[in-house]
Amino acid sequence: MKKFFFDCGTRDSTASIGLLVLRVGTGLLMLFGHGLGKFQNFAVAKDKFPVPDFFPLKYMSPPISLMATIGVEVGCAALLILGLATRPAAFAFAFTMIVAAFNINAGEAWFAPGGIGSKEAGVLYLIPAIAILLSGAGSYSLDASIHKEGRRRSKW
Repeated sequence: MKKFFFDCGTRDSTASIGLLVLRVGTGLLMLFGHGLGKFQNFAVAKDKFPVPDFFPLKYMSPPISLMATIGVEVGCAALLILGLATRPAAFAFAFTMIVAAFNINAGEAWFAPGGIGSKEAGVLYLIPAIAILLSGAGSYSLDASIHKEGRRRSKW
């Protein structure tokens, strides 16, 4: 289970620097561009926040949907920045972006001026989330310090 949550993937230094830039950049953009704004305006947005229209998420109330979105856009973005439990955080992040792009904005155009009211923003966050999910956090992460390769493991 520890390997599943904390395996950092590649330990190549050049690839790890690229993953560090990708993780930190994507996480900071999501955290400050989307998550903190939703968190600060929770009281205003809680009753009109969209709810996904598929089972079982369609049974959430708008405040619960907003709390789940804030959890991902703040919590998972922070985990990506730190490189802690990176693959599970990237999975939740990717799932949220799939819901945002293809369910919440399903009737919108792919591209719109400024990216507002389109699928573009969700897909642009989905792509690095999938890359991080598949590759791991790299050696410059907390995952790498938790799950060290080459350490002898007991058979029990």
